[in-house]
Amino acid sequence: MSPVLAGVLQLLALIAALALAYRPLGDHMARVYSSEKHYRPEKWIYKAIGANPSAEMRWPAYLRGVLAFSAVSVLFLYALQRAQGILPGSLGFSAIDPDQAFNTAASFTANTNWQSYAGEQAMGHVVQTGGLAVQNFVSAAVGMAVAVALVRGFARSRTGELGNFWADLVRGTVRILLPLAVVGAIVLVACGAIQNFAGIHEVGQFTGGTQQWNGGAVASQEVIKELGTNGGGYFNANSAHPFENPSPFSNLFEIFLILVIPFSLTRTFGRMVGSVKQGYAILATMAVIWVGFAALMMWTEFAGNGPAFETAGGAMEGKETRFGIGASAIFSVSTTLTSTGAVNSFHSSFTGFGGGIQLLGMQLGEIAPGGVGSGLYGMLIMAIIAVFIAGLMVGRTPEYLGKKIGTREIKFAACYILVTPALVLGFTAAAMALDTPADSMTNSGAHGFSEILYAYTSGANNNGSAFAGLNADTQWFNSTIGIAMLLGRFLPMVFVLALAGSLAEQKPVPETAGTLRTDKPLYTGLLVGTILIVTGLTYFPALALGPLAEGLAS
Repeated sequence: MSPVLAGVLQLLALIAALALAYRPLGDHMARVYSSEKHYRPEKWIYKAIGANPSAEMRWPAYLRGVLAFSAVSVLFLYALQRAQGILPGSLGFSAIDPDQAFNTAASFTANTNWQSYAGEQAMGHVVQTGGLAVQNFVSAAVGMAVAVALVRGFARSRTGELGNFWADLVRGTVRILLPLAVVGAIVLVACGAIQNFAGIHEVGQFTGGTQQWNGGAVASQEVIKELGTNGGGYFNANSAHPFENPSPFSNLFEIFLILVIPFSLTRTFGRMVGSVKQGYAILATMAVIWVGFAALMMWTEFAGNGPAFETAGGAMEGKETRFGIGASAIFSVSTTLTSTGAVNSFHSSFTGFGGGIQLLGMQLGEIAPGGVGSGLYGMLIMAIIAVFIAGLMVGRTPEYLGKKIGTREIKFAACYILVTPALVLGFTAAAMALDTPADSMTNSGAHGFSEILYAYTSGANNNGSAFAGLNADTQWFNSTIGIAMLLGRFLPMVFVLALAGSLAEQKPVPETAGTLRTDKPLYTGLLVGTILIVTGLTYFPALALGPLAEGLAS
């Protein structure tokens, strides 16, 4: 079987698996967030944290819950890393340096999981399982909670109440993420991923000699790393490491885990607003972009000139022979179009155009299908922008799901869109202008610029993947990328929740003959075009200096 055909078949198998899971998982999540019942373990949690899960919150109170919980998470994870040297199960590793501890705490709390360290050489069992893995669950649940709050803003009227953050957080963790993670971890263990608390031991090498490896609860962390679109690997090689990703089947399963909740949330959205067709329109938009990017990535990585490309059957540099070009391309697109950041190959070694596709996937806002929760609310923001543009074209007040899109709503949507580009381009310009950050680049020219641009794009968009040619373990990058991750995560949430509150207060607008049908293919095409044009106008000059220049020169 040719490598190209193998890649296409894997893509088709993945689409089929996602289609099978779409309806049951989407319906289950809609029931979870619409239920008024509290399970006994959930009641214990509410009692422990002093929360009243039945109390409705307006958007400022909901936002305070999000920010307070996340601030405590950052402080806890920072303290855990700084105390690592005296913790049991530390494997002899010392405390993490302050700047790197801040970067890691911000990273995992912001659902970014950017790693400027090698996990197997820096983190003990307690930090990995009691700190990083826990944040993989709750940071994903926070994103889902904010998305559900926005959906309630569309579904409700004449009230500013958006639900209860603490109830949404706990339910998302207990009823959705935990059960799926348990099943997924069993599958990964069956595939060969390790799950233990072994210490450091000597392992023989094929070429002779030995090297040191430590064990760990890898399968359980791997599954929530993908399922929660987190991305932080137990080992430095991430999902290219055979202990995390042992086989082609486990590789395909991990891609499925990355995509299943973000895609299925469109079904949840449709059920909660009372129109599954609206969910299908958002799903179609996400699917068109994801499939298109996967096809482009496979094309650019398989099509190459020169004897090395022809001998290897494509651009095999930096890719695992266990997976090949097709599976690596699908994984790369899936992880950069979501806020995952996990990698099964080295993104820096992709072709110039391939690196540009990865960058553009993140710069779209990671909305196709995007991160767990963040993808849905990011896509709904773009849906509002598309409706507004359509209204301007026909001279009619824009409406979406029975809500008028006025100046207040558009201002919130515009602020949401502008946050991450301002962070990405501002920090990239500062890093290129200063001497010390530039010393971290191991490559010059267009690729060196792409390394810096990729780092801040990944951080501000809460992705977490990186071009490996950049040494980011410095005070400058640990600090600035940490700030970019926190601002890129929580500033957009402010505008999302403010928008949700504004929508929930409105009276429903009856549909008329002049209302734009947002559940039709025409609107899906408009939405896809809006996403590509807005992103292109924002980032094209930077992309032209980096990956496009590199690709055209090769």
